[in-house]
This record gives sequence, C-alpha cells and structure tokens, in this order.
Amino acid sequence: MDSYTSSSDMSNGMVAAFLAVLLIPLIITSLIQIISMWKIFTKAGKPGWASIIPIYSAIVWLEIIGKPMWWLIMFLIPCTVPIFGIWALNLLNKSFGKSEGFTVGCIFLPFIFFPILAFGGAQYLGPSAKEAQGTAFNPNDYRDPFNNQNPPQNY
Repeated sequence: MDSYTSSSDMSNGMVAAFLAVLLIPLIITSLIQIISMWKIFTKAGKPGWASIIPIYSAIVWLEIIGKPMWWLIMFLIPCTVPIFGIWALNLLNKSFGKSEGFTVGCIFLPFIFFPILAFGGAQYLGPSAKEAQGTAFNPNDYRDPFNNQNPPQNY
C-alpha cells in the first residue's frame, strides 16, 4: 500500500494553524482585560467578580463613576453606545485621577492602559471627575454675571 496525504488533511491542518495564530493572541488580550477590570473594580471598593457578569458589570461601573441607572438604557441603544461608552470610560479614568489623554490610550490600546490603571499607582478618588480634582461646584462662589457689584451670595 502506498501512503499519501490527502489535500483535505493538509487543509484542515492549515485552518487549525490559522485559527491558533488568531485565537491565542485574542485569548491572551481577553485575559489581560478581565484581570485588569477585576482589579479596577476592587480598587474602587466593588467586588471584582462583578466585572465578569455582563449587565451587572455595567451597573457597578455606573456606581463607580457616579452616574444614574438610566445610563444603562443608553448603553443598550446601539447609536448611543459609542458616545456614552467613551464618556463613561473618561469618567472612570477621572475617578482614578487620570486625564483625557489616558482615556484616548484606553480607547486605542486597552490591553496596555487598563493594566496601567489596574496595577499602577492610581488610587480611586471618588465617583466624579470634579470631586477627584477638587473642582466641585461651590454655591458660595457664585457671582451673578449681570451684576458685578454684589458679593457672592451665601445659600
């Protein structure tokens, strides 16, 4: 008997090699993301396991950034997901004392910037960017823009 390899055996091996080349990096970056989000949630005082439950993770994320629960509806409407998603990501970064540049990094290179946020020296400063940077609105600093002669009003 002559031994030979059929073309289907060779093509199956090529498909398996091609999938391995694509799937292994995808699995590695997914694990990096999962571990990083777990650590970010625990840094914010929330349970880490909440980061792997699909809708519950969005609810916890909204608690971390200090936004109302109706934002969850905006995450379910397809055309608003990019806007509210980037906004929520920016508020998450500001809650840890990071800038908008860090948000851009999280958008384009999440497998690098999320581990930096998770395992770096960033501390959770609170649920809002304004409170995190000490620029919260103070009603005692209000001046009427049309009447410059009155001192700030105390409420």
